[in-house]
Amino acid sequence: MWYSSPDISRGKFLVAPNGLGIQVEEERGPDQTIVPLGCGRTAFVGRTLRGPVNRPIFLKSFTEFQHIFGGLWQPSPLGYAVEHFFDNGGREVLVVRVVNGARAATLTLNAGTQVLKLRAVRPGTREFLRASVDYDNISPVNTTEFNLTVQRVRMQGTEQVEDQEIYPRLSTLPEAERFVGEALAGSELVQLAGAVAAERPDRTPDSSGGLLAAGYVCSNADGDDGAPLTDYDLIGSAVDRTGLFALEGVEHFNLLCIPPLSRDRDVGPTVLLVALRYCKERRALLIVDPPSEWHTADEALRGMRQWNFCNENALMYFPRVLAHDKLRGHFESFASCGAVAGMLARSEETFPVWGPVKSEDAVLRPGYRPSCLVSEDKRMRLAALGVNSIQAVRSAARIGVSPRTLAAGSAGAADWQSLAARRLALFILNSVERGTRWVVLTKPHRDVAELAAAQVRTFFERLYDAGTFGARPMAEAFFVICDSRVNSAESAASSEFHLVIGFAAVRRREFHSFRISHSASGSKVTPVSLNRLNTAEFCPEELEWVDNLANQLQPP
Repeated sequence: MWYSSPDISRGKFLVAPNGLGIQVEEERGPDQTIVPLGCGRTAFVGRTLRGPVNRPIFLKSFTEFQHIFGGLWQPSPLGYAVEHFFDNGGREVLVVRVVNGARAATLTLNAGTQVLKLRAVRPGTREFLRASVDYDNISPVNTTEFNLTVQRVRMQGTEQVEDQEIYPRLSTLPEAERFVGEALAGSELVQLAGAVAAERPDRTPDSSGGLLAAGYVCSNADGDDGAPLTDYDLIGSAVDRTGLFALEGVEHFNLLCIPPLSRDRDVGPTVLLVALRYCKERRALLIVDPPSEWHTADEALRGMRQWNFCNENALMYFPRVLAHDKLRGHFESFASCGAVAGMLARSEETFPVWGPVKSEDAVLRPGYRPSCLVSEDKRMRLAALGVNSIQAVRSAARIGVSPRTLAAGSAGAADWQSLAARRLALFILNSVERGTRWVVLTKPHRDVAELAAAQVRTFFERLYDAGTFGARPMAEAFFVICDSRVNSAESAASSEFHLVIGFAAVRRREFHSFRISHSASGSKVTPVSLNRLNTAEFCPEELEWVDNLANQLQPP
């Protein structure tokens, strides 16, 4: 059993995803409603022209992407995918830059007979830095301190400053409070590249060579963009949080796009398998691009016969899209993931994820069109295999086909073959898991279980009133279990809290059931199956429970 602490409604607590730790942030409490999380936030992982490496950056426009990551770059499809996302109605993205052997440029400051060498934090040839050294407001007898200014400029030789850091009264002495090595440890622009010179850096002369005003020393031309990415670069390391695992630090995302390695090279099956497993852990959907060799619907149908990548957390739209390449000046064929993510995110603003079929038709925005036409009969055949078709215009004559996940045609749950049903399930689980984290701030008492159950029921009732579960009676739409059947004395002793929820499946009186567990080490969502009495009229309170928790909740 559980009890509430004095101010749990205004507690500050946030559990990082997958039990990776705790960070302090304002969190909702039991007296507040569960906030429905959006379903269109999309993460992109791949190569960019510039920007921070293995660090997810949240963006709300392509202009922001250009400012941080450099915009379009011919060697990398990622910039084009992000552009397509925003052009087709997307609003929120997370971008992770991945590199393969890229090298950061250095910056050399003369220090008497020695040098103080700095290195850019961000690698690549487009990271243009400059530094200035002066001795303003420093006593002439003090020969170990100096002022340092570091700037990032748009282009070398210009005055268009994009970022700046100022470090007053730095010292070359390791024991000093403002030792340069420690001061630059938190810099977003530069880091030390080697030992600190015994002498302080010389004042940098201005452009005319005078010493009345300090000038700037530009970074050296020794940066390198690295080699094209490999599958292993995209996967990265879960331990080091590199590659797609850099998203560990992100609170949540709904869609994951991994654009092709290059214009003519698709990502490999290993990347797709790892990304899919990661999406399942994060309760997100992976958008899989159709292979580049599928130029026609017939080739796609033949290719699907050998396709062995089937899962309810993945989806595919065929064909590729034709869009204007601003760098080459004409239309080119591109992978469809960015445009598809934008369309899915756009539909959320007008229709809920459980909305009618006609609202979810994949219709491209003006300026984009499918790379090939798909006839009605082949569209239906592709849909039966789990492949959705992209359309340039909506046609009233077309036969309605509900968008599918790649679980279609597999042995997976029939409900999860529907993209709308799968998105709804993930929406519910993410919203409830996030909205009930406040329970970790509490100590054992039955009031907490009652508060949490009431909070979740209110969330479900609002979904029910919005028509989420159709014409079912409320008793057949959802259930919430949060009592001693799932929260035992052992759970309380280990400061764990469990909540079991179920919501209606397609078949009447069938439920999709999940256990949501919270603890100080993180939160976890697990699908479970429940034993229930064989009664004529189903009632959630008549679920058949046994004494042992392991027997109560059986992973399917």
